[in-house]
Amino acid sequence: MRDSRTDTDERFVALVTAAADGHARRVLDGLDGLLAGHGHHRTVMAGAKALIACAVHGGSRFEGSEETASAALRLVEHLAGMQGDDGLFDAENLASPPDTAFTVNDLCDAWALLGGATAPTLVAAASTLERTALSALESLLHGGVHTPNHRWELCAALARMHRHWPDPRLVERVDQWLAEGVDIADDGMYSERSANYALHVSNPSLTAIATALDRPELLDAVCRNLEAIAATTLPDGTVETVHSRRQDQRGAVDVAGFLMQFRRFAIARSRGDFADVVEKILERPLQDPAGALTEILLEPELAIPLPVAAPSAPVRAVFPSSGLAVVRDGDFYASVYGGSDYAGHGRIRSGLASNPTFLRAASGRAVLDAVRLSRDFFGLGPFRADGLEEDEGAFILRERVGASYYGPLPAEHRRADGRYELTDDGRFSASMDFAHRPAVEVALATRLRIQIVDDVIRIDCEADPAKVNQRFELTFRPGGAMTGAKESAEQGVFELAGTSCAYRCVDDVVRIEVSGADSAPAPTGYHPGEDYTHLSGTDATDGVKLHVPLGRTGRTTLALRFGRA
Repeated sequence: MRDSRTDTDERFVALVTAAADGHARRVLDGLDGLLAGHGHHRTVMAGAKALIACAVHGGSRFEGSEETASAALRLVEHLAGMQGDDGLFDAENLASPPDTAFTVNDLCDAWALLGGATAPTLVAAASTLERTALSALESLLHGGVHTPNHRWELCAALARMHRHWPDPRLVERVDQWLAEGVDIADDGMYSERSANYALHVSNPSLTAIATALDRPELLDAVCRNLEAIAATTLPDGTVETVHSRRQDQRGAVDVAGFLMQFRRFAIARSRGDFADVVEKILERPLQDPAGALTEILLEPELAIPLPVAAPSAPVRAVFPSSGLAVVRDGDFYASVYGGSDYAGHGRIRSGLASNPTFLRAASGRAVLDAVRLSRDFFGLGPFRADGLEEDEGAFILRERVGASYYGPLPAEHRRADGRYELTDDGRFSASMDFAHRPAVEVALATRLRIQIVDDVIRIDCEADPAKVNQRFELTFRPGGAMTGAKESAEQGVFELAGTSCAYRCVDDVVRIEVSGADSAPAPTGYHPGEDYTHLSGTDATDGVKLHVPLGRTGRTTLALRFGRA
């Protein structure tokens, strides 16, 4: 890196400082709420860190402010009072080492910021932070985790504590966790495939471990993930999440949160492509200015000017570990997804990828948030591909699902009292001893061929048997208008009036051309499957919807043309 003492991006520092000052002001205004006794320990510590960063930064309007220092001291003392006898914090999880690690990571950075402080209030805050951290040391050293990313959050806390209060046991424990191997695929996706957890946990944690304990190979993993994040960022600045195994699989993650991660590697590895991402992020509001300020205060080299940005190149990438393909060129973006865990596990569960959206596309302000294939077939829910293949430039998605009709039990398995084992046949459970009954399966095989050429997406669907009621559901982001289609009996849902229609948002438009669709009125409604409906739940999308029923031959083609009105 260049010498940050003589080469600083003053504009960037000023931008971060102003935003951090605004955040600090909000913390001060909400101080009574944070101290009311019902706040989360992570929120309390984050507020204290924000105040401390501004209190020690020469460019902040809160530097030397006794109000700010006193508020920070009150927060860290309140935090200490939230600790259990074992040094751990309680919240939604009791006595949680990983949740405590989140707070201790912020705590360690706040303590480091106070290294040169001489004001009595700030010195007292540093002392309280040290006492709080050391109280948690043994429990973090020996504690366990729930999820893959928790390992790295816990290791980051141990690494930071060792850097400030050296203890070889902490390093030994980190190396024990690292010996399991970092859960990242060659394509840059972590095992949880989550942009949210990459942003908030895995990337910053692995970076902290690498920096504190000199494990440079961990930085290679983080850089690889950022390459995947850059490739899967939509034109609107959100990161693709359809393939995630965590809560964000049906939400949105703003790339703006990755600001300092892209900036770090743009500088350290002279990555013009990362610099381009940073410049685009800086056109948006900063998501974590206090965190950014903390980083540049602790590592001033992160504030030096970026390398020259390299213009974004068209992207056509496949991520085998997620069954995800992305095509992006300028304002056009499309993702094809076939990596659901449903085929392998047969259930909807936390930690599994189950989003049935198999296509997402956008051009300018015309955004097709989701294309799904809904059906009426034994309550098994919508199409979820069991993998993604490539064939002569097209992407192939397949699924085979089935349900069985069961015959009488063979004589050797009958019981006179009629009490049979409660078993699961894959769709539901019953006292039927399914495993010992003869069965006849009824199966449905579906194949989608998706070809993307320029700004045109062609979807060819083949379903066998054809007589199963199936319908494409296209969900558009609100803000535009549907033309050439008619409203159905279901509010917010449109049906074809002919063989084509269009969705227009300002001057951007998606034209939908259909061949082979059923001309008879189709059953309306999206069917999420009994995994949801037996709990009165749903995974339905929100937006302007178009339903296109599959034809009686089981073969239907959709052509989606993105362009200007």
